[in-house]
Amino acid sequence: MKIFLSLVHIVLSVLLVAVVLLQQRKQGGFGGVFGGGTQADVKQWQRFTGLTKLTVVIAALFMITSLVLALI
Repeated sequence: MKIFLSLVHIVLSVLLVAVVLLQQRKQGGFGGVFGGGTQADVKQWQRFTGLTKLTVVIAALFMITSLVLALI
């Protein structure tokens, strides 16, 4: 079980790096980091691109496998 989870974790890490590198660069830089966007948008998930949604899902799976591997 631990070997299988380790392999899944490695595959997820490679996929996460690939998906992050495939995303287009935003021109704003660090402008929005310190409160640049002040309007809260409830429907922000629908505004995300497919690649951004995929990044969120893969990152969540990566964190889950990290926690499970740490507990084993």
